[in-house]
Amino acid sequence: MTIAVSDTLQLKVLGEMSKAYEKILTPEALGFLAFLELKFREKRFSILVRRQRVQQQLEMGELKSVLAEIPDVSGNWRIAAIPEDLEDRRVEITGPVDRKMVINALNCGAKVFMADFEDATSPTWDNIITGQINLYDAIRNQIDFEAENGKTYALNAKHAVLKVRPRGWHLEEKNMVINGEPLSASLVDFGLFFFHNAKKLLENGSGPYFYLPKLESHFEARLWNDVFVAAQDYLKIPQKTIKTTVLVETIFGALEMDNIVYELKDHLVALNAGRWDYIFSIIKKFRNNPSFILPDRSLVTMETPFMRAYATKLVEICHARGAHAIGGMSAFIPAKDAEINRMAQEKVKADKEREASIGYDGTWVAHPFLVPIAEEVFTKAFDQGHVNQKNKRPFLSGFETEDLLDVRIPDGSITESGVRTNINVGILYLESWLSGVGAAALYNLMEDAATAEISRAQLWQWIRHGVQTKDGQTITGEFYLSLKLQEMEKIKTLLGEERANGRALQQASALMDKLVLSNDFVDFLTLPAYAML
Repeated sequence: MTIAVSDTLQLKVLGEMSKAYEKILTPEALGFLAFLELKFREKRFSILVRRQRVQQQLEMGELKSVLAEIPDVSGNWRIAAIPEDLEDRRVEITGPVDRKMVINALNCGAKVFMADFEDATSPTWDNIITGQINLYDAIRNQIDFEAENGKTYALNAKHAVLKVRPRGWHLEEKNMVINGEPLSASLVDFGLFFFHNAKKLLENGSGPYFYLPKLESHFEARLWNDVFVAAQDYLKIPQKTIKTTVLVETIFGALEMDNIVYELKDHLVALNAGRWDYIFSIIKKFRNNPSFILPDRSLVTMETPFMRAYATKLVEICHARGAHAIGGMSAFIPAKDAEINRMAQEKVKADKEREASIGYDGTWVAHPFLVPIAEEVFTKAFDQGHVNQKNKRPFLSGFETEDLLDVRIPDGSITESGVRTNINVGILYLESWLSGVGAAALYNLMEDAATAEISRAQLWQWIRHGVQTKDGQTITGEFYLSLKLQEMEKIKTLLGEERANGRALQQASALMDKLVLSNDFVDFLTLPAYAML
């Protein structure tokens, strides 16, 4: 499918077309994508170049210079008004955009469902376009699903508010090109959803609501704000109609939280503590600095000093500016073992009580099983008659930049078990992603791409710095390969014969080696992995 953008430019859809796709990939929608791409392509490239420049400065030991470039936006300004249907966000559920998931998530009793085109979705062409179809149908209450066992699913009259997370600025959509150059995946995901559904959502009494991933500076927030302004003008809907939540899941995004809120103040309603990608970001940005070596992932909890500083600072900034603070993910999914479920429920409850106690207005869960637990905790934390904690007196967290950057963890250690877990879970997730499933149920947890990112980043970092395990074993490439050989046998047993002998596992194994053993650190594993889809 091809549409003319100008006398010299054409937008081509290289992905396979089907009859079902035609209601999404209309000439008018593609024209809108072309408008966004051509208007913002150079600005997008400039922010990606800036990311590289910042990384080079860090490698040269110029952290102070980078920090000195962060502007000061202090003052008494506040964000624009928040729509009524986004005031109560005490529990949100997230997940991929497949049809059954969309129905179940909207029906599960959560206040908000974040439909995820990013870390929870493997971006196959079919996943991306059918995901848009599923959301289009859900907004018009014409969505249903019949499972192989004959069970049917349909949307309830009362359901969660829908928010959409497009892919990050660093990703491209190779199945759409303008004169051979791929489109920004961010603009494809945002553009298709917004073009088809913004006006219908307004008719329904809601609006076009988004989550923005992996922002690293106020420049990246400003670019999204410019996109929002241009998109609203294009469809001739009022400015400030789009509302967004920003995931604070990078270390420099955390250092620039107030600036990000400022740039998006007409459209922003909340910040979210994206804890797993945040840990990955710290490893990635300071990968060659031995002061930033983290212990086993299981020891990097929200109770560690630098994570507590990040989580508390987020609440301080949000409430000072009139925005909501949304807590991090509880990824547990129910098991067949009742005792495992009981212990998990206790941990989840304690995690949510910690968030509520420092002022969060809501939180994330990965499974409907956890919705009542989270909702009860936050309901108890709110003052009577309130649906969030913004009414409470703003507080000063007491945390500053140096607290965010001091990643020392008392008694933190690296163990052989931690190395094995990173190998095992990292490969299992990559196998799932390369098989087209971006939300993988692994060991009673719902994992997304952040899991594999932490796993491979820690392994690379530990090998690079030649760190030792708690038992005195130096972590080398050879040590990694010896453990990987053993873990692969466990993985094959877990997957079963068909998947164990499948192409995806072979690709996952080879990709993990490349990511872990290469001298150069790959910024995002989804970049080389996407070429394999």
